[in-house]
Amino acid sequence: MTQQIKSLEEYKKVYAESVENPEKFWAKQAKTFTWRKPWTKVLDYEFKSPKVKWFVKGKLNITENCLDRHLESRGDQTALIWEPNDPSQAYRTYTYRELYEEVCRAANMLKANGIKKGDRVCFYMPMVPELTIAVLACARIGAIHSVVFAGFSANALADRIKDASCKMVICSDYNSRGAKNIPVKKVVDDALAMGCDSVETVIVHKNTGEKTAMKRRRDIWWHKAIEGQRKTCRATQMDSEDILFILYTSGSTGKPKGVVHTCGGYMVYTCFSFKNVFQYKEGDVYWCTADIGWITGHSYIIYGPLLAGATTMMFEGVPTFPDAGRFWHICEKHRVNQFYTAPTAIRALMALGDHWPKHYDLNSLKVLGTVGEPINEEAWNWYKKEIGKGTLPIVDTWWQTETGGIMISGLAGISPEKATFAGYPLPGVQVCLVNADGKEIRGNGKEGLLCIKFPWPSMIRTTYGDHERCRQVYFSAFEDKYFTGDGARRDRKGMYRIIGRVDDVINVSGHRMGTAEVENAINEHENVVESAVVGYPHDIKGQGIYAYVIPNAKIKNEAAFQKELRAIVTREIGPIAKPDKIQVVSGLPKTRSGKIMRRILRKIASGDTKNLGDVSTLLNPEIVKEVMKGAKK
Repeated sequence: MTQQIKSLEEYKKVYAESVENPEKFWAKQAKTFTWRKPWTKVLDYEFKSPKVKWFVKGKLNITENCLDRHLESRGDQTALIWEPNDPSQAYRTYTYRELYEEVCRAANMLKANGIKKGDRVCFYMPMVPELTIAVLACARIGAIHSVVFAGFSANALADRIKDASCKMVICSDYNSRGAKNIPVKKVVDDALAMGCDSVETVIVHKNTGEKTAMKRRRDIWWHKAIEGQRKTCRATQMDSEDILFILYTSGSTGKPKGVVHTCGGYMVYTCFSFKNVFQYKEGDVYWCTADIGWITGHSYIIYGPLLAGATTMMFEGVPTFPDAGRFWHICEKHRVNQFYTAPTAIRALMALGDHWPKHYDLNSLKVLGTVGEPINEEAWNWYKKEIGKGTLPIVDTWWQTETGGIMISGLAGISPEKATFAGYPLPGVQVCLVNADGKEIRGNGKEGLLCIKFPWPSMIRTTYGDHERCRQVYFSAFEDKYFTGDGARRDRKGMYRIIGRVDDVINVSGHRMGTAEVENAINEHENVVESAVVGYPHDIKGQGIYAYVIPNAKIKNEAAFQKELRAIVTREIGPIAKPDKIQVVSGLPKTRSGKIMRRILRKIASGDTKNLGDVSTLLNPEIVKEVMKGAKK
């Protein structure tokens, strides 16, 4: 099985080996997996294009490594535990053998409905076992899965379906979320009415059983489609560089980017990072609370844990339903050992009081983790004290949709810890800081732009259908480097702290929002001339969305106007992108070339009006005072 580091000394030794001879290091990790045909070359790359190929011409199927290879030794071990939204409902478990059989049945169902290698299948589903099963079924037959978070609007869903030319959509009738049932099949119907001509079939999982409209000759119920399907399905042979999945992420321009991950390198890296960061041991129960609609769910609910032969949990609900003790009740009930969640959830639970975790026996916990955004010191300390009893290690993981797996993090119980610092890079990850000119900043106790100067196996290969965009966004800023878009600080011991985005991307509750995307939606309102969106510090979400809006005509009812703007953003993107604050302004600070000075707007939104710098060179310096005055109101 994949190498697991046991001490800080071993980490230093392994890290040095991984940098001195990356190909030898990653070949050693890859050899622990089942390959149909060995690779002819470990790595072929150049960052300029970019072109990156790992385990060149190697043949495999990732599901044979997630499922088949475990059947003999751990066929009766629990692979998946599912905890429903409603705690009064029964939870479900699947052994490795049961999961294998269900994946094979779903794979045969997909094939019976015309899906073959290379076809794209879009998912818009709740956190139910059928989502994991069907995702793996796609990988089994070589179809490409594209999971869309089921909180996005019909417009956003349609954009993603069209961009990937998906042949099938798999959804549920309704999603159960807290006390609400959300009609997601209707969202799919609305999306498909927007010219998604590539979609031939919609498979609908009966989740709540509420009345749902079904379109003849297009829509099929999951339970009918899977009925009678065989429990075996030979896995399709894939090339190491064949596409495994597309996952859309927001960027600094309006259109979402389809990040492409491939089979071989992603498999090797997610398993290695999972085992080492969380120090997973045989028999442990591991729980990541993320949604599979995000990369965290792909890498650390499905692929990483199953590749490692772990017991992984998925949860349909929310942390505060039916009360704020739900997370801790689940940890007690399933004797969870590794718990991985978002700082947003920690802050929300912290605000609801220290007494909730005290009701539950959390002694099974061994490792705590955070993901999605840097965790602030207050939340880190609360997590350590109230959940970790002051002793459990916290792994504050930094990575991105584009990196495929965790890049900078402590190894649980091995690495030194420091609140707000992610820590050291994982073996094989060569990070560096550069200045604005791309010159590498050497030495500790420094700050700069975070880049990665050598390929790692799970890195982005392209943006689907637009390779030039991939080059422009990630590889054009600095020669021979992947630019993360984040600023970072390296302390005197070489530990990294992520400071935040340096481009026009906001991190709201761990979800990346492109400011242009939100602005485009706001600008659709008939009474909006122009808008500018920035992030500002938010006690629970980490960053909130602040919109400055120039209207066409005087606003008679500002509350109604704001409500209309939020409704448009919800319709165009989804409720997660709704602005927290909307300020009506008569103008925006601009340079003489017409560029909006978002730096000034960010400072005003965050209340930092003493350090605006010289505004006299602006095209309209007088507008700054007006915007500041309005912000105070």
